[in-house]
Amino acid sequence: MIDSKSFYASVEAVRLKLNPLKAILVVMSTEKNTGSGLVLAASPMAKKLFGISNVTRARDVPIHDKRLIIEPPKMNLYIQVNQKINRIFQQFTAEEDIQPYSIDESLLDVTDSWQLFGATPYEVARKIQLAVKKETGIYLTVGIGDNPLLAKLALDLEAKRNHSLIAEWHYEDVPDKLWPVTQLDDVWSIGHRTAEKLNQKHIHSMYDIAHTNPYRLKQEMGVMGAQLFAFSWGIDRAVVRHKYKAKEKSYGNSQVLPRDYFIQAEIEVVIREIAEQVAARLRAHHKATTVISLGIGFSFAAKEGASRGGFGRSMKIDATNANQQLTKHAIQLFREEWQHESIRHISIACSNLVDDSAEQLDMFDTQFINLKKQKLDSTVDEIRKRYGFTSVVKLSSKVKGATAIERAGLVGGHAGGNAYE
Repeated sequence: MIDSKSFYASVEAVRLKLNPLKAILVVMSTEKNTGSGLVLAASPMAKKLFGISNVTRARDVPIHDKRLIIEPPKMNLYIQVNQKINRIFQQFTAEEDIQPYSIDESLLDVTDSWQLFGATPYEVARKIQLAVKKETGIYLTVGIGDNPLLAKLALDLEAKRNHSLIAEWHYEDVPDKLWPVTQLDDVWSIGHRTAEKLNQKHIHSMYDIAHTNPYRLKQEMGVMGAQLFAFSWGIDRAVVRHKYKAKEKSYGNSQVLPRDYFIQAEIEVVIREIAEQVAARLRAHHKATTVISLGIGFSFAAKEGASRGGFGRSMKIDATNANQQLTKHAIQLFREEWQHESIRHISIACSNLVDDSAEQLDMFDTQFINLKKQKLDSTVDEIRKRYGFTSVVKLSSKVKGATAIERAGLVGGHAGGNAYE
């Protein structure tokens, strides 16, 4: 398992011709979607000097300290560097033996290739570090293990603290290296709530998990309990080249709103924009949906005054990928459930997909109207694909509350570009 150390911050440091390990730098989003701005990445030195973490709010960042460099996110740049790093990995193992885990982490299986590049896996890891450092300026942290789990644990629990930024764990190391861990939520796959549940059961270390009756763990915690028991012994049967395939394909988009929305017209403008974006993705892949789902998340204030944090509704529909049909159904779902709460999050998903050739058309006089609307949707798609999203926008995207134009330049919710793929 390989991690690009403080990836976003490191990319910015290299761009500014600074040493990623010595630069005092944070990548911080604007306040548009987070309420006050949020630190997305902090360099090791910024973490050390100011105690900044990757979820620190802007209000807690010492922005007036002249030593601290603050950069806005540039997602397209980070994606380009990530792709370059993964191409370097392909010099050491086959493409099918590389599993990108996130934008800054990748899992490599070098079982069949490491002997071509060094006397030991550790030596090969060092060569990978040097190759990436030479080409991109980015420092890598490497966890080596007998399986993906041990590699990930070696990375998280030891490599990040080693001077070499490399750690190697084998099955025989589990009693000495894994079992002593008492901060359970430091262990991959164990969240804060799971750690609390384990503590309530008088389980306070990985040793405790390993020596708890596995049938009890499964009975009390379900599949997660059985998995935790296996993990506590370093057992993981995953194979990197066996890529996960979703049982059912779906398309969806979501958005955290830049402020609390409580006016119906403004909320529905955003719902229409998101529905049309999902519709465009369906058309790009020649699919139509027979189930549309709407998810609404309330603002913090609304959550406190209501018995729910939001709502989700789905409905079966005739197969379609048309803007007008999907927006109509999404608005219908919203109006049936909304009780005038203020809103901060909207999501729309389309599932139960069919080929768009199976789309049903209304008979007689409406058939030609639908065909004309579909042709118009497809024409707009082509223009946007060639000239950018903002080359053709609806007048409604200019009204108060609309977000599509502003978000056209975002990647992953941050500055850097946009795509319908």
